[in-house]
Amino acid sequence: MATKSGRRRDSKHRVLRNGESVRANGKYQFKYTVNGRPHFVYSWRLEPTDPLPAGKKPCLSLRELEKQIGYDLDRQIDIGRKNMTVCELVERYLRTKTGVRPNTLQNYNFVRGILEKKEFGSRAISKVKTSDAKLFLIELQQIDHRGYSSVKTVRGVLRPAFQMAVDDDILLKNPFAFELAGVVVNDSVTREAITREQMRKFLKFVHDDNIYCKYYEVMYILFHTGMRISEFCGLTIRDIDLKNRTVNIEKQLQRKPDMTLYVEQTKTEAGRRVIPITEEVAECFRAIIEDRPAPKREKMIDGYTGFLFLDKNDNPLVAMHWQHRMKSMVNKYNDIYRVQMPSITPHVCRHTYCSNMAKSGMNPKTLQYLMGHSDISVTLNVYTHVGLEDATDELKKMETVENARKEMEGEKEKPVTQKMFRAI
Repeated sequence: MATKSGRRRDSKHRVLRNGESVRANGKYQFKYTVNGRPHFVYSWRLEPTDPLPAGKKPCLSLRELEKQIGYDLDRQIDIGRKNMTVCELVERYLRTKTGVRPNTLQNYNFVRGILEKKEFGSRAISKVKTSDAKLFLIELQQIDHRGYSSVKTVRGVLRPAFQMAVDDDILLKNPFAFELAGVVVNDSVTREAITREQMRKFLKFVHDDNIYCKYYEVMYILFHTGMRISEFCGLTIRDIDLKNRTVNIEKQLQRKPDMTLYVEQTKTEAGRRVIPITEEVAECFRAIIEDRPAPKREKMIDGYTGFLFLDKNDNPLVAMHWQHRMKSMVNKYNDIYRVQMPSITPHVCRHTYCSNMAKSGMNPKTLQYLMGHSDISVTLNVYTHVGLEDATDELKKMETVENARKEMEGEKEKPVTQKMFRAI
């Protein structure tokens, strides 16, 4: 209502400010403009001290909402886009990601599918607090029974998406800017290297088995080169130089969910490398090439032909084939022997090679090159997988070298004990 002075008041005769009004149902309204476009907020209460009408849901008072709007406007926050949903924000973020690999696209679609099914995906981004973000990830793991890697993938999209909203002046704070450790439990299975003795026994078993002996060369190569399985699958005959004993690694073979095969670059730029191989590894490659059956029609994948292993349809084998075969090998081994063999995967072979080279004293930078690691810290982490036995062996080596040096230099000095020191 308007008074004689022209100033508008509510039913309690309180003066309404510019932009404030009372709707016919008694609800308070505040109108403001952003970039020439009108926006509105509503509340059943004008002041925080006003009682909430019976049957109405709790809400901030209009004056509190106005203060919040003013706070955002002062900081140039984009009010108009604060109410976009989490799903809408993620879609906006993903539109900025171009030229991504097929595997990455699969991860994006995986995250989309989860958010579309969860209430969290339809929530306004301005309403998401840090505690909400943490509880959402905990729910994925504890209620939906998602694995740690899946939760990490979801957070790997949401964190940069919300950061984009902060950078665009839509939000003041990224609710996902926290360390994942301590929020969800890392229940992923650590793929440890097997020991040299386990590797020797497993290779002998494969060599002597009447079914799996045809895969012996592959197992030996994986254990003695450290190649990623996708890199091995991507090798062609032209990549193997038996004369100079080198292997050219510049690509990897992958398969999409629709079973389409494709070739892409190595995982990182450092993955493009030429590695030297031992005579034993060269002999394994020679045997594979000589035993390779001539296909009825040589398949070409993205311009490449001559892949080392083919299926019954002359299509190159991919990582999944070798993962299944290695699982079957381990299962058969454990059915025969009392002392069980741990799980062996292509990545276990790679990690075993890396650990063996590290324990042999190979220079970390050399090992980084052979493994195709882009970051030396990844290589150095292998050196943390040591225990008392490794430390004892290393100390004995150093002691042997030091004794040999002293003998050559004619040093007769004996260690000085506390008793001898007191006597002096």
